[in-house]
Amino acid sequence: MIEAMREIIDKIAESSEQIDPEKVRVLVQELAKAPSVFVHGVGRSGLVGRAFAMRLMHLGLRVYVVGDTTTPAIQPGDALVTITGSGETPAVRVVAEEAKRRGAKILTITATPNSAVAHLSDLVVVVPGRVLRTGDRDYLARQVAGVHEPLTPLSTAFELTAMVLCDAMIVSLMRQLGKTETEMVERHATLQ
Repeated sequence: MIEAMREIIDKIAESSEQIDPEKVRVLVQELAKAPSVFVHGVGRSGLVGRAFAMRLMHLGLRVYVVGDTTTPAIQPGDALVTITGSGETPAVRVVAEEAKRRGAKILTITATPNSAVAHLSDLVVVVPGRVLRTGDRDYLARQVAGVHEPLTPLSTAFELTAMVLCDAMIVSLMRQLGKTETEMVERHATLQ
């Protein structure tokens, strides 16, 4: 198990070296200036989005998770952050299309820069990570060719790296907004 954890950590570190820091800097600036931030993802990417939204709220940003019953209408100038490994998830695409139609900025974190959601986006941050099994289903052929599946099944590598990226953006936002952990604690949930 420890060996598997080390391989996963190494994969996140390797992927982080491939993320464009300038695009992340712009994404952080867009979040800081948006009147409201909406976050959307499906499945495990959606869970990463929810965790990110919570920290944005702790920073004092006006933030909503798409689909929650108290989420208001998105307005021109607001930001929609989509987190989607494939960039082809129908529910994420439909939400991005509607947000774009309403004049919001679409900020996407994805492993697939040529996807439908990426093409709708104003900014795309590419987070390397396998989102599907390799096309070659022949195990023996992959082994002979030296192609070995990582220990992270399905899109786990993308989701974990996206989570670490989102937490790093929180640190950057803390500095940019001049927020302290003490201020964040004051916004932490008290009714749990």
